Amino acid sequence: MGARKWLRHGRGAVVAAAAIIASSSWAQEVITLKVHHFLPPPSTAHAKFITPWCDKIAKESAGRLKCQIYPAMQLGGAPPQLIDQARDGIADIVWTLPGYSAGRFPATEVFELPFMTRSAQGSSRALWEYLVANNLLATEFKDVHIILAHVHDEGQLHVNGHPIKTMADFKGLKFRAPTRQTNKFLAALGATPVGMPVPAVSEALSKGVIDGAMLPWEVVPAVKVQELVKYHSETDPASRALYTAAFVFAMNKARYDSLPPDLKKVIDNNGGADTSAWVGKVWDDSAVGARALAVKRGNQFNTIPMAELAKWETAGQSVVSSWVSEVSAKGYDGKALLKSAEDLINKYDAK
Repeated sequence: MGARKWLRHGRGAVVAAAAIIASSSWAQEVITLKVHHFLPPPSTAHAKFITPWCDKIAKESAGRLKCQIYPAMQLGGAPPQLIDQARDGIADIVWTLPGYSAGRFPATEVFELPFMTRSAQGSSRALWEYLVANNLLATEFKDVHIILAHVHDEGQLHVNGHPIKTMADFKGLKFRAPTRQTNKFLAALGATPVGMPVPAVSEALSKGVIDGAMLPWEVVPAVKVQELVKYHSETDPASRALYTAAFVFAMNKARYDSLPPDLKKVIDNNGGADTSAWVGKVWDDSAVGARALAVKRGNQFNTIPMAELAKWETAGQSVVSSWVSEVSAKGYDGKALLKSAEDLINKYDAK
């Protein structure tokens, strides 16, 4: 073989070998994702959703995808900033409520209107399909990659002073709620709404800043509400939920786009409608044990009957009408979005 021919073959072999080495190195590279959220490690979100999810993607990627989870805002900032932390790459993945960013995700707020949902499992699937069907993943959430979306179990009322039995009992009470729509609903019921993220609830109750809180049972133990209030007023089980809140598991777009195709597939396989519904079921299942802690403490419970709730639903119609008008003014078809959400909830939210 001539020198030139040998060099050509030699260089080709070197290039091929380098490609194989690079490919092998790429295949073996471990990618660690920073996952940030606002609740402590014992919370349902951390222990029963985020940690198992991270374990699952690690297993399905043969260890090439791993998570470093930062609970309780350990990367800094406040809960309303989480969505921007995902956008800006401060975290690779965040779990948060769009509703913490007041007015920024108006079309998604439809799930937070009064008396919309029943089970978290069914409504979480409905929420995902609603986001897809109305192209909201590419519009409202264009700055991040949404892995999944879900809602929590039925919101209830946890209060000091006196139990809530009728609308008149709200008068004079300062009540916490998580989002714009729930704040508007509380005002329609006669309370003074106080918006705050859930980590602030414990201190606000202990210092008397608020008299009560709208919360799902699932999160009550995480912020020790059962130790800080005496009364729990629950809606008739036959009723739709008083309220719920929408959550997203959002990833930095550049981080997602940089993944090799097979690792993107791992993320995709652990997102979407089925995974959203699974997370909703985690919330439904966790509510039972959380409620039992308040029972064990000897707290007082009462159930608000359907006849009384009908009056609350009538009061809440002003909130629904206001939302329709607001999103329509922003270029959406508010009535069509409301119907889309209601139809999907009815499809998946049997009770």
